[in-house]
Amino acid sequence: MKMLFPIHDSETEAIVQISQPLCICMHVARALQDDVRLRRNAATLAQAGCQVLVVDVQADKPSSLEENSTEIQPYMLQHIALRPNFQQRRFADGYGINALNCFLIATSILLKQAADIYHACEWTALPACFVAALIRRKPLIFEAYELPLEDRPSHALTRGRRFFYIWMRAFLRYVLPRCAAVITVSPPIARELQRKYHMSNVVLIRNIPLYKDKDKDKGSKMSTSERLRIHLDLPAQTRIALYQGNLQPDRGLERLVRAAAYLDPGQVIVLLGQNIGTTRAELEQLIQLQGVQDRVKIISAVPYETLQDWTASANIGLTIIPLDYTRNMKMALPNKLFEYIHAGLPVLSSPLEAVGEILTTYDLGQVVRSMDPADIGTAINAMLNDPPELERISQHARQIARTELCWQKESQQLLQLYQYIAEQSKQLYLQMGVRRF
Repeated sequence: MKMLFPIHDSETEAIVQISQPLCICMHVARALQDDVRLRRNAATLAQAGCQVLVVDVQADKPSSLEENSTEIQPYMLQHIALRPNFQQRRFADGYGINALNCFLIATSILLKQAADIYHACEWTALPACFVAALIRRKPLIFEAYELPLEDRPSHALTRGRRFFYIWMRAFLRYVLPRCAAVITVSPPIARELQRKYHMSNVVLIRNIPLYKDKDKDKGSKMSTSERLRIHLDLPAQTRIALYQGNLQPDRGLERLVRAAAYLDPGQVIVLLGQNIGTTRAELEQLIQLQGVQDRVKIISAVPYETLQDWTASANIGLTIIPLDYTRNMKMALPNKLFEYIHAGLPVLSSPLEAVGEILTTYDLGQVVRSMDPADIGTAINAMLNDPPELERISQHARQIARTELCWQKESQQLLQLYQYIAEQSKQLYLQMGVRRF
């Protein structure tokens, strides 16, 4: 894959410092507290000496991020307050006015900022950032968390959303090649963006957590290896296969419920995450119908700050994602994969290209041979019934998380990108006779 700038692979490379003070305006069309990646990116840029403002969208009553976190954030935050349910319904039929209202308010706020670089997080934030960058003649960065406009099958689109997508595809074809850079999260998505939009300035920055040495953090009163068992009142010898992430229709969670029928005694699948729509109720009904109440447990989402402790109390992590829902599913490199690795969990995955490459390269788990529930259940049994191998991979995963797959290393891509754009823009402005970039 062609990169915009050279990448250094040294594990001990010093943190890049931006050579000149930059004012960066980042925009996301949802609540910042729901976007761990943006919070991490903004904090990294601020710690490198940049002045960072994040403009997010808060449905109903806005609240500051600090009210939902014990940490003081090194960046500024400004909210756009809109009606409740905006995130779920903004592009449904009859809600175009709400989306337009968000665009106009966001554009107005962005134009008021003396930004050196505008940074749009996901395609829903791109129109406002593009207009602001165009009017103020500043570089624009677009960050694609997934392949734009491939979030659901075409037959599932409402008439209003289908019309909006036609317009947005044309907009993306015009804007993306004109961005200073496009960031994305997995190699297959990066290659598809290059092919589809005829551009080379795509930068891969995977959604990898910050490495934390748990041996230095003894603040938790509950053993990190027993959180799930204690919460669910399971025997200490129970082995747990964990899925963490949103409980929503496109995650194929019904396959895991059906696979539970094939589990050996003493083995449990735990689904940990935020419920979307009626998914949890449907899963609970299926659990009853399949008679696997003792083998499948559902837990509501926990705060991200404590998630790793919960994750580490499982024995393996699951990324059993369906391959027949959208193209984004096939190209995904899920956040949960790296969260499992940091928690020391071996991973069992469906045959996803990007995930399979990580598991093979670093020897961190296995891929199921098919998506049939019986094969999934058999694969879970095989992994859970081999404690010595689980322990070997667990120790190896923690080592890889410390030295390779950590934000301390991955963040160098982000900082080098900003340094590159700053230098290129400075040269352009000097040629134009402008002293200040």
